[in-house]
Amino acid sequence: MKILKFGGKSLSNGDGLDKVVAIILDKVNQGEKIAVVVSARGNATDELEEMLSIAAKNESYKPQLEQFKLEQQNGFDAVDFTEEFTVLEKLFEGVSLIGDYSSKIKDQILSIGEVLSAKLLTAILLKNGVTARFADSRELIKTDSKFGDAQPIEQASKKNVIQYFKENEDAVNIVTGFIASNAKNVTTTLGRNGSNYTASLIANYLNAEELQNYTHVDGIYTANPDLVPDAKKIDYLTFNEANELANFGATILHAKTIIPLLEKNIPLRILNTFNHENKGTLIRSTASKEGIKTLSVLENVALVNLEGRGLLGKTGVDARIFKVMGDNDISVSIISQGSSERGIGLVVDADKASLAMIQLENEFENDFYSKDVNKISVTDNVSVISIIGQDLSTFHKPYTALIKNKIIPILFNNTVTGKNVSLVVKKTELNRALNVIHGEIFGVSKKINIAIFGHGLVGGTLINQILESATAIEKRKDVKLNIFAIANSKNVLLNKNGVTPNWKNEIQNKGTLYSIQDVIDYANENHLENLIAIDNTASAEFVENYIPLIESSFDLISSNKVANTLSYSFYKKLRKVLADNQKTYLYETNVGAGLPLIDTIKLLHLSGENITKIKGVFSGTLSYLFNNFSGKDVPFSDVLKEAIDNGYTEPDPREDLCGNDVGRKLLILARELDLQNEFEEIAIQNLIPEHLREGSASEFLTKLKEFDAVYAKIKEDQQPNHVLRYIGELSGDLQSDKGNLEVKLVSVPSDTALGGLKGSDSFFEIYTESYGDRPIVVQGAGAGSAVTARGVFGDILRLSDKG
Repeated sequence: MKILKFGGKSLSNGDGLDKVVAIILDKVNQGEKIAVVVSARGNATDELEEMLSIAAKNESYKPQLEQFKLEQQNGFDAVDFTEEFTVLEKLFEGVSLIGDYSSKIKDQILSIGEVLSAKLLTAILLKNGVTARFADSRELIKTDSKFGDAQPIEQASKKNVIQYFKENEDAVNIVTGFIASNAKNVTTTLGRNGSNYTASLIANYLNAEELQNYTHVDGIYTANPDLVPDAKKIDYLTFNEANELANFGATILHAKTIIPLLEKNIPLRILNTFNHENKGTLIRSTASKEGIKTLSVLENVALVNLEGRGLLGKTGVDARIFKVMGDNDISVSIISQGSSERGIGLVVDADKASLAMIQLENEFENDFYSKDVNKISVTDNVSVISIIGQDLSTFHKPYTALIKNKIIPILFNNTVTGKNVSLVVKKTELNRALNVIHGEIFGVSKKINIAIFGHGLVGGTLINQILESATAIEKRKDVKLNIFAIANSKNVLLNKNGVTPNWKNEIQNKGTLYSIQDVIDYANENHLENLIAIDNTASAEFVENYIPLIESSFDLISSNKVANTLSYSFYKKLRKVLADNQKTYLYETNVGAGLPLIDTIKLLHLSGENITKIKGVFSGTLSYLFNNFSGKDVPFSDVLKEAIDNGYTEPDPREDLCGNDVGRKLLILARELDLQNEFEEIAIQNLIPEHLREGSASEFLTKLKEFDAVYAKIKEDQQPNHVLRYIGELSGDLQSDKGNLEVKLVSVPSDTALGGLKGSDSFFEIYTESYGDRPIVVQGAGAGSAVTARGVFGDILRLSDKG
């Protein structure tokens, strides 16, 4: 025989009840021998409890009671609930008159939910041609008289169940879960998880082949799917693993449900009423494989802390604590002890925390006077995450991921076997902590949540590159890139599930005004982990947001050069904030766009290599300009106009020609070598004749020919076989506080590497002590939105691989 147990959601009106009937009919038609245990339907138990509370306050409960009757009858007028409804009316009326109720009365009222459920299901099955029989478990399960949490008397209960099923073996028996009776036949209830307990007791007494527990989910998951969208269903668990889960909040697997099954080695299968084809999770004696099984959560708990320097080395302290807990019926789920400064943390049910603190203060009153105890306190709003099957040898991975996401566990505990680890975290951090740990330890893609600020040429190209490549990257690297925010200077588009390829229209039509705090709050409210903020603006104002973003758990990536070229004091402050918050700031595209220049210099410097000079063509725009001017016999203005027409320059070309951009890039490299130079100390040769430096951009564009005479002479004055190059050069004693930074137009032999530069390539020579006169050369496309965006993309992938 198989025992089928259906929960309240499965039995609710409409689709639920229809599915339950279909499952039972299917089993009967296939000739399976079954018995059914039912919970109260829908929220019936909660509704009855609420009405009881209203009646006790002498308030009006009758409208709610009438609504309850309608819902329970559910149009099945042929089913006679007169007796049950009359009992409820009389009991509520009595409670209302007295203004109070006992646990005994509460059990009698709550029991009606299961009776109504079983009677209705029996009637529906009979109507569908099934030989079904209503079985009142108050006549079967005998208990003590601890109302609200009664304990079964095994011998009497077992005898009753065996006798009843022997006499009614021709029928499908529909048994009320949760309820029982004492020796005087007074109704009792089996407490928390009572219906599941009834089902496991009956399975035990009848030596059932399997207990099938039908719920509203497909089985046991690696984490609660409501909290962790990427949670996976577990096909098999052992009873020991299930018991660990039960200890840490998995209500469907409460220990008292597991034990009767374990005694007889009866498998338990967790199934979904609403997805009958799914095979669910099977819990059995033998293990399928070692390893982490699931994340379990314990909510509605509090942490009681007892601190006292004077308790160190004193015997009997723990015994006194646990005597207090035992005397006051307070269950402790986790205990953690410190050693250097004696501290004991106890995790208890939230509603028992104040009692625990008061009773501990009473117990240790004398120890306060003697200063042996410093403080007893309660930390509310905490949750416990238990990693079932976690081996301590690999625990550093999820722990590091938590720290990276600025989630600091309040308390840490592991079992003696070393196979289960529990963490106490702030309740506000629970969802994010679960997703971080789950992404780290299970075979799911690590989710990277990205906010992109600036969606012009570089930003827009980057967004499209990410959207086009996301699927391939997830498949190849197990990294899921999720752009949850796109913003310009005014509006932001937010979507926790990721923007669509139609993002341009959406930000135009659905974008909202924002501050940086709005983006931070959105990430927090939606528990987004592994956060990256990308600055694709050219704004000095936006740089002011860097520190708030870092302090809110964002890593940073920037193609904006401003932050690294502000004052040296800001540069150092930014690095300190990064270090304090254990966050990373990547900006490979600040110099050389997509070329691996900054990383190369960082690596050389960190390895102790003495860099003696850096020289190169830093601007793709000016590279194009002078490569073409030197190689062709044409006026300078023609080449400049060509560069403008091809979109190689800024809208106002003077921003390129003044040399400040090259100066900023050179300063960034200098600071990578720990040099303390300021921007004002760079010697920059401005390529614009003085009389053209003022005025509007449109005016300037009408006077380009005025460049020709100046640059024709410069070109003519060169030595034979020489070409012009606009370079940045860092030199001097680079082991001291400051170096020499120059940005200038130079003439070099055309047969050198620098002289042979083509197109708009950037070119860098890195001279070091070890390499002598033979520099390390980095050369390639150093400009363009696609190249820069690809460089930012590379930084994203580098960050994704960290931790």
